Amino acid sequence: MAITSANQLELLQTAEAVAREKMIDPGLVVEAMEESLSRAAKSRYGAEMDIRVKIDRKTGRATFTRVRTVVEDDLLENYQAEFTVKQAKQYMADPKVGDEFVEEVPPVDMGRIAAQSAKQVILQKVREAERDRQYEEFKDRAGTIINGQVKREEYGNVIVDVGRGEAILRRNEKIGRESYRPNDRIRCYIKDVRREARGPQIFLSRTDPQFMAELFKMEVPEIYDGIIEIKAVARDPGSRAKIAVISYDNSIDPVGACVGMRGSRVQAVVNELQGEKIDIIPWNEDIPTFLVNALQPAEVTKVVLDEDAERIEVVVPDEQLSLAIGRRGQNVRLASQLTGLDIDIMTEEEESKRRQKEFEERTQLFMDTLDLDEFFAQLLVSEGFTNLEEVAYVDLDELLVIDGVDSDTAAELQTRAKEQLEELARKAMERARELGVEDSLVEFEGLTPQMLEALAEDGIKTLEDFATCADWELAGGWTTDNGQRHKDDGLLEKFDVSLEEAQNMVMTARVLLGWVDPTELETQTEAEDDDAEVDGEEA
Repeated sequence: MAITSANQLELLQTAEAVAREKMIDPGLVVEAMEESLSRAAKSRYGAEMDIRVKIDRKTGRATFTRVRTVVEDDLLENYQAEFTVKQAKQYMADPKVGDEFVEEVPPVDMGRIAAQSAKQVILQKVREAERDRQYEEFKDRAGTIINGQVKREEYGNVIVDVGRGEAILRRNEKIGRESYRPNDRIRCYIKDVRREARGPQIFLSRTDPQFMAELFKMEVPEIYDGIIEIKAVARDPGSRAKIAVISYDNSIDPVGACVGMRGSRVQAVVNELQGEKIDIIPWNEDIPTFLVNALQPAEVTKVVLDEDAERIEVVVPDEQLSLAIGRRGQNVRLASQLTGLDIDIMTEEEESKRRQKEFEERTQLFMDTLDLDEFFAQLLVSEGFTNLEEVAYVDLDELLVIDGVDSDTAAELQTRAKEQLEELARKAMERARELGVEDSLVEFEGLTPQMLEALAEDGIKTLEDFATCADWELAGGWTTDNGQRHKDDGLLEKFDVSLEEAQNMVMTARVLLGWVDPTELETQTEAEDDDAEVDGEEA
């Protein structure tokens, strides 16, 4: 096939037809044609030659040119596409390194193999352009709802026609046991759009919590306008869901607006989600108050928040326990997802028993260690004293408020507490030494004898052993496994060592051992402080 005047315009017509069919830029098709003709010319003139083809966008005329580049003498490698300054003087007036000499060469006649190769290049380029167009179109639509038509179902996964491409709804992203037939209309949430070698992959979901949030945004104009904001969503797809909303206009009730007249708005969302029951909850900045709302319809008697452990204890009346937990733990699980906290639910009777047990244990502690009678020990516990350190080092005035305690008695109590603490420290140090704790760890600032004993019992006996510990190993923490949070007990957790304190001690040990450069540590700390200041200003 030769590029003659008879078929020059056909090149442009073909390019425009392909571009219209694939909905891509005609220029991309013309570029693909230029590349295919260039490859065909190289097979005719030689693969080492730099043959370029330019198709005129108006006339369709294809111009074949050979390009040679001027290079340094010692860099000359390809004699067909490069030449030196001296060689270039035969063709150019004042050649310089980097200049290009371009000369037109005769068009080539493409045989069957060359034509087939050119066709493959064009098809490949068109496919790449089509994939890029699809990705550019859908990448910014992630996080929105799209309507599509079911094309087929493969192993439980639904392939959906979304207009200019295909998307996949995996079986674990379907609600319950949903099934679809070809040509069914379907509404989904675009969860992710990825660029992959086989083309853009569009992943859909109907179980994602944000799918419900987007449905509410479509049904409730106040959410779309920003008057009402969805703060949190938790779902048990196909069964039950909780959504927390807040209104920035005091005249608008966020819950009522989401429910709609006679429940019309929320019912539209429920119908789309296959009858999923939805609890609409008012958001509150106060976490305990918000949790009380989130556990509805159960009544809550008391809430105790532990922010460090990200846990919250909820006390409910005995008859409300099953309602608070919900069927198969559904109600408390959704409330936990909504608040981002682990929730422990107990009845009033269980809480009373626990408090009584703690009271008895602390009373016995003071009776045994301070040589007090039961009544006096109970007085200390009733005033909020929980351990010997509090008695030993508290201000005397706080002991004097206890009935029957004068200055002499208070001083005696503190003396006994300090003597007992010293005795416990002595025994702990003896035990640590028996276990083989070395001086390098004993002399490390911040570790008490009791801490040394606890570390030694776990095999940590030297400063090197201590420096290899992770902060969470010392202070404890939480691990999330399959959506369930598990408690990791720390070696020094019972001594109220925080995660930050543990991290500082471990880094100090590493600096003392020469494992970490203190100047680098200071630079890192300053950078973190700067980042924190920037975040604070943005907030």
